[in-house]
Amino acid sequence: MHPRNEISVKEQLAGKRILITGTTGFLGKVVIEKIIREIPDVEKIILLVRGNDKYPTARERFDHEIALATIFDRLKEESPAFFRQFCKEKIECVTGELTQRNFGLSKEEFSELSGRIDMVIHVAASVDFREQLQKALKINTLCLLNLADLVKAAGNIPMVHVSTCFVNGFNTGDCREEVVVPVTRGFKRNSKGFYQVRPLIAKLEKKIRKVEESCTRPDQLAECLVELGSKESHRYGWNDTYTFTKWLGEQVLMEELSDSTLTIVRPAIIESTYQEPVPGWVEGVKVADAIILAYAREKTPFFPARANGVIDVIPADFAANSLILAAAEAFAMPGTHRIYQCSTGSTNPITVGRMVNLLQLESNRNAEAYEKLYPKGKPKRNFRIVDRRLFIAAMSALKGVVTVYDGACKMTGMKNRIRKMTDFVNTTMKLAITFSFYASPQYVFHNHNLMDLASRVTPADSSTFPVDARIIEWESYMGPIHLTGLNRYALKARKTALQQAQENIRIPGVAQIPAVGGSLESGTAL
Repeated sequence: MHPRNEISVKEQLAGKRILITGTTGFLGKVVIEKIIREIPDVEKIILLVRGNDKYPTARERFDHEIALATIFDRLKEESPAFFRQFCKEKIECVTGELTQRNFGLSKEEFSELSGRIDMVIHVAASVDFREQLQKALKINTLCLLNLADLVKAAGNIPMVHVSTCFVNGFNTGDCREEVVVPVTRGFKRNSKGFYQVRPLIAKLEKKIRKVEESCTRPDQLAECLVELGSKESHRYGWNDTYTFTKWLGEQVLMEELSDSTLTIVRPAIIESTYQEPVPGWVEGVKVADAIILAYAREKTPFFPARANGVIDVIPADFAANSLILAAAEAFAMPGTHRIYQCSTGSTNPITVGRMVNLLQLESNRNAEAYEKLYPKGKPKRNFRIVDRRLFIAAMSALKGVVTVYDGACKMTGMKNRIRKMTDFVNTTMKLAITFSFYASPQYVFHNHNLMDLASRVTPADSSTFPVDARIIEWESYMGPIHLTGLNRYALKARKTALQQAQENIRIPGVAQIPAVGGSLESGTAL
């Protein structure tokens, strides 16, 4: 027996059939691993996975892409027979496309699926900060209508939705666990608290069609739709298409599931694991890692940021634990909407300057231990944080000089002797357009509601599923833990690492970098 109102996570999730999306991604894998290892009495984990050219079915993708991930190495080493049996008997894979009605299933298949699930945990998202607007809308906003249909068809079962703290957009100061009020006016708010965004979505879709019809060169269409997304995001108060469409998605879900049990969990910047299943596990290059790689490979010696700003980084295992606690609470106390922010800024803050110093300190001490991260040894220069406006002025001038020289070389056939300078300008610009907003924070994400939830689970579960950021020791995490994880799990050959750091980051003009706080530098077309 447990004290009144105390939640037993393992008891609440035992015997449950939980559908999870986004399990081919980083956070999704962490969630699956934790459930398998700590909640073996769960009835089923149902994975909704899209097939691809290499692996057409969800089961094939699970067997070859998910189950083979290094995050499961601990389970395979400690309990190999159990892991194999669990995957065989309790992992069910459904091949489906989130953006299609009924996920592309027949009516009979969709109905049958809805009859054998007890909860939906939605992790899938497009996290490309400069995604084409129509793609971001489909994945981060409109597909939630299909998931809401599933929730309702299943009898208004609970849903846990992964959002992001950065739906707070250009808001500054204290950002609390509540419906985000946009910095721009003109949004109509419902009496239940959410915003009615259907008219805005229709307006965005109309603008998308106009761009598609007016773009005469197919090779330029993708970039035009990227720029449309950036323009509209800035217009309404968000830094990028990702965070804008995630905010729209929150409103859509709150409207569609107004009578259901809905929990929205907003992690901050998710980085490598802090403790489990092993310290430092990471997959791919995350937000801060692209900057780390650029410094490690000496691609750029400085970056625009706010050194005394609190950068909100959360380990992936804390984010996964938050989802699991929220899922247990949804079963124990159904019938309401809740919002949780999984963050560090209000309880254990770290500034941008301190984070950079800790990373550089570990790099200077032990660069040889990270042979993939530092193939040439310790960087010769430290990574400098510079004032953002000074950076924009300097890069504008430098880019102009480099562009003129490069053009002259092409016209005259001369050898370009400042190719390294060209590469430096391009790399720095790519990083700046994507990450400068996140490195210049003027906000604090509060997590009082999440801490209250953590206080209401059993002591054993509080230890098993920690979410309290106060236990994070930044010297260890932003030093040997994270760098070891990057070196061991995220990086392959040098060429691959560089490609990861720069993948899908497009080079705009300097004036297109949005100023923190919502205004734009002069010269940006709206």
